[in-house]
Amino acid sequence: MTPDEIEVALQAAFNGCDAARCPLTDGQKMILLQILRSQINGNFSKGESDDVNPLKELTAEELEIFSEFVKELEQQNRCWKVELLNDWLQEKDSGVVQFIRERYGIQWLTRVEKYHFQELDNEEILKLKVGDRIEVCNGLWEWVQEGTPCTPEWFPCTVISLEEIVDGDTSYSSCTIRFDNGAEYQIQGVYQWNRYHWRWNKN
Repeated sequence: MTPDEIEVALQAAFNGCDAARCPLTDGQKMILLQILRSQINGNFSKGESDDVNPLKELTAEELEIFSEFVKELEQQNRCWKVELLNDWLQEKDSGVVQFIRERYGIQWLTRVEKYHFQELDNEEILKLKVGDRIEVCNGLWEWVQEGTPCTPEWFPCTVISLEEIVDGDTSYSSCTIRFDNGAEYQIQGVYQWNRYHWRWNKN
């Protein structure tokens, strides 16, 4: 579908809501249209989203508040972005992160991805969940070194299971991933000694 066709389909959905006596407000329609347009435009061009971390636009205080909000929802296995968008669609107050809507808006929110937190060394904020897309380095299963025939390569995969391993007084996290070719691999110490062998998938 072309962007125009998608927008027409969305407008038809608005009309369907009206016919079903569940009309959306003008504000809700505007939010949905803005999200649609930003996705169609590739989150304001791929180059910009790769180069500019939207979290850097927050003040230090705002970043701390937003990070705590995200961390709390992630610990409850709730999607922070969906929560905020639902608040906006339902015109509900978002509490301590209401400033995101008032100062930065929907366009800023759609640009924020998981890997942006990692870039700011806030990797503890977002823990892996089943279904997350990540990339892993071949350094997990072979000796790699810059400038040698065996150099670091990154492979996309999907998290399929997570577990906490308790070994006496110590504990660590284990993660099983599935590569796009169907092969599976278990990463021991995914947050501990193997943390530098994986990263969030930017695609």
